[in-house]
Amino acid sequence: MSQENPDAAAFDRLQSLVAQDLERVNALIANRMVSESAPLIPELAAHLINAGGKRLRPILTLAAAQLCGYTGEHHIRLAATVEFIHTATLLHDDVVDGSDLRRGKASANRLWGNQPSVLVGDFLFSRSFQLMVETGSLEVLGILSNASAVIAEGEVLQLSTVNSLAEDDKIYMRVIRAKTAALFEAATQVGGVIAGAPSAQIEALARYGDELGIAFQLADDALDYGGATRRLGKSVGDDFREGKATLPVLIAYQNGDEDQRGFWRRCIEKRRQEEGDLEHALGLMSRHQALEKTIERARSHIAAAHSALSLFPESPMRQALEDVAGFVAARAA
Repeated sequence: MSQENPDAAAFDRLQSLVAQDLERVNALIANRMVSESAPLIPELAAHLINAGGKRLRPILTLAAAQLCGYTGEHHIRLAATVEFIHTATLLHDDVVDGSDLRRGKASANRLWGNQPSVLVGDFLFSRSFQLMVETGSLEVLGILSNASAVIAEGEVLQLSTVNSLAEDDKIYMRVIRAKTAALFEAATQVGGVIAGAPSAQIEALARYGDELGIAFQLADDALDYGGATRRLGKSVGDDFREGKATLPVLIAYQNGDEDQRGFWRRCIEKRRQEEGDLEHALGLMSRHQALEKTIERARSHIAAAHSALSLFPESPMRQALEDVAGFVAARAA
């Protein structure tokens, strides 16, 4: 199976089902990025928002609302809200990580500096809350504001544990649930809420988003060691160079002998890396099938996402959501 075509086809099918709504979301995003008093805000925000991201999270909000039969207008605001929250977290992430690339382009912090990137991220968070309030739904406000707080907690947890080679992966899973899965979960959940769906369907959409978000991050962590720069927008091994103890590293560490563990402690915990260390790391991962096991874990979460959707009657939208879940894991295979 091709690494690209099935993935692109699955995503394209979902995107086509929400295409008209997505155009309205993009127009609303452009409108709400405007700042007459600070022209740097739309310039910097547009650099990232228009940099070629798939808009997966807002598309999930639109798809969830459509799956539940929604015919109103508020899903457009909620999809834009989700994209603003996502973009704000990326701006902050790149500052914290000192990243030079984002989606294959120079990151905003590299072009404009750390202070403008953080402040524009704050502006986008503020815009997202304005959009939430416009829906008039306290339940929606509660879900998305809680997700924003959880994401921030995940950032702090990652900052304090990023180089930790703990014996199990509980902390790692807590981080990716908070940093990545929380927004996926909120994105799908609010689509059902705004549609007035039964509580069982809203809970099913939340489970779908949570499982999909976990799988998405697991696949990304595998791709960092096995994917191409063109697909990731970054160089292979960036996580290794930044000393991030992601699941492929933890698997190789946990299954290694004492010499191998010493290598990982030097490179990840102590951040003392030498020429050839990345190649040695890739060799150890291959020996212990770390990437294959990471992808297998991602697929187990995809199966759980599929199971959550079984509550809904069969339809082109349900099928598209199932297919796009498969694309998340397949892109790392």
